[in-house]
Amino acid sequence: MTEDAARKKPDTVKAVLTAGADYLAGHGVEASRMACELLLARLLRCPRLELNLRHADRLGERYLAAMRRGIKRLAGGEPVQYVLGETDFLGHTFKTDARALIPRPETEVLTTAVLDCAALWAEPAPAVVDVGTGSGCIVISLALARPKGRFLGLDVSEDAVALARENAAAHGVGDRVRFAHAELSDVIDGATLDAIVSNPPYIPTAECERLPRHIRDHEPRLALDGGEDGLAVLGALIVDASMALKPGGFFFLEVGDGQAAAAGERLREAGFDAVSVAADLAGKERIVSARLV
Repeated sequence: MTEDAARKKPDTVKAVLTAGADYLAGHGVEASRMACELLLARLLRCPRLELNLRHADRLGERYLAAMRRGIKRLAGGEPVQYVLGETDFLGHTFKTDARALIPRPETEVLTTAVLDCAALWAEPAPAVVDVGTGSGCIVISLALARPKGRFLGLDVSEDAVALARENAAAHGVGDRVRFAHAELSDVIDGATLDAIVSNPPYIPTAECERLPRHIRDHEPRLALDGGEDGLAVLGALIVDASMALKPGGFFFLEVGDGQAAAAGERLREAGFDAVSVAADLAGKERIVSARLV
């Protein structure tokens, strides 16, 4: 190899991916190769797996510069979804940034549980509220799949509500899904809802500081911190839901690992029955549903 070749910066797809993955791994980034592939696939506007067929392609300086910027952000701990500005959820692409929690596969399981509730969708126009809507991924996915429903997304973060509205507009449901910067008890009259779904903050406060840095330092703490035992927000929400739901109304929750039993107990104390627990994709009991007596 000549001296000039040795000094040459990597510019092929394969070389850039290898160099980028090595750099990120050295900075403690997990799944570094996949992160680089996601970045480059977004830049080249191609499926990630197609990169395997383009290893010899040379990248121009514009692409190289963009990759360097993205890799630098990843090395600093920023989640790849924020760097990309989007993520997939139930087959739909959602704008994703630091204003809201990143949609996760576990929440797809929660949303699917709502969609699979035949008794709910047998109603002619069920009223459904998503509490702690964040990016809007849950309520927008429901609206796309069940156009006869009436949908509202609530969040105590104005920034999250703004992001959810942007996502609703991008998916063409901005006129069918309303959003509000509010608590459930602030905007809903008693016994008016057919269903409530929520992925509330459920991580105990002390554990928040031990989260991986891409979560701890970049995702909104408001969407993560569930109080001293992780159940503070959930407990208050269960009480509010028991008043806002119609008799026979449905409540769907995502909870933390090990919290399902406590959530079920609080639901029963608040007047719910038919409490059931389902596993997430990792086999952990995280999805809780119940019906108001």
